[in-house]
Amino acid sequence: MSDGDFRCAHGAGDDWGQVAKLLADGLKTGGAGGLGFLYLTEQLAADASSVLTFLRETTGVADWVGAVGFGVAAAGHEYFGEAAGVALIAPFSGDDYRIIDGIHRDQPGLGAVAENFGDGFEAPLGVVHGDATNAGIPDIVSGLAEESGAFLVGGLTTLAPDAQIAGDVTGGGLSGVLLSPRLGMVTGLSQGCTPIGPAHAITDGRDNVLVELDRRPALDVFIDDIGPNLAADLERAGQTVHVALTVPGSDQADYVVRNLTAIDPNQALIAIGDTIDTGQSLMFCIRNRDSAVADLQRMTSEIRTRLGRPPRAGLYFSCVARGPNLFGAGSKEMSLISQSLGDFPIAGFYANGEIFNHRLYGYTGVLVLFP
Repeated sequence: MSDGDFRCAHGAGDDWGQVAKLLADGLKTGGAGGLGFLYLTEQLAADASSVLTFLRETTGVADWVGAVGFGVAAAGHEYFGEAAGVALIAPFSGDDYRIIDGIHRDQPGLGAVAENFGDGFEAPLGVVHGDATNAGIPDIVSGLAEESGAFLVGGLTTLAPDAQIAGDVTGGGLSGVLLSPRLGMVTGLSQGCTPIGPAHAITDGRDNVLVELDRRPALDVFIDDIGPNLAADLERAGQTVHVALTVPGSDQADYVVRNLTAIDPNQALIAIGDTIDTGQSLMFCIRNRDSAVADLQRMTSEIRTRLGRPPRAGLYFSCVARGPNLFGAGSKEMSLISQSLGDFPIAGFYANGEIFNHRLYGYTGVLVLFP
């Protein structure tokens, strides 16, 4: 499908050749120029370079960015557990983007990639993809955002090596593209978890271990919040309940969700999948389909109002725990977006963590719309 000069194609096949041909046929372009976004399922991780080369030769588009995900997303479609891909070609001139080819550590000088947009415009938007096996990605993300002034969106790849595209196939760090703000994009974030209790202050904690909340043993507070049914089986509760670390200074009740990694009933301790600071605020939460649907509808309604017109195209980055794992079969998550915003070209992938602004999230959906 296409809208104006944006072109998008998606599909599944038996091997990379079939998928690549489906994408090329659907794009129906032989003109040079523009920027391509390419997302592939993990079944095609080893063939990403072949798909990229085929699309570059058949479309005439030289510059591509993208990633390998657990699944890929298109308008009204979600592909999981099969060889599949989605490609979006955007009609951007070379003056409107800068490809970021592999940042592997937090380092000074990252702002240089954001220079030369000119014309008095403010900070760019960065569409970035990170290696899920690189423990330094959160620092790299925040470092790039601070150094460049960019607002970042994107996600982490599968665990396969060289699962990113930035000009060519790459991996190991953070890569993607910076887009000029003159392109007029708008972004939105939708959470997939619902708090089940009030916010608590971390009054004692070490590294990733919660010792006290509100000056009470952390496990006691946890049990009070989750209720007797879940508390009767702490192993199951640890797999069902998550922790939401509130974002300081947010005016939208923002939070980042992390897993519980261990519960020690003897010492009343809880370990989580992130480091914590004394004085930080958190809530316990659970994944809930109904609330996730409501929040996705809220986000799409708000972003539609901010855009002020139907979108010409979009990008979507969602957690692997969402999609059919949260919304159910039948591509319901992507269908909800289409129901709210209409039928337009959109491409994205299901990630191992989502990037929004300057931090790494989980269980969220990140939407970018082009006017």
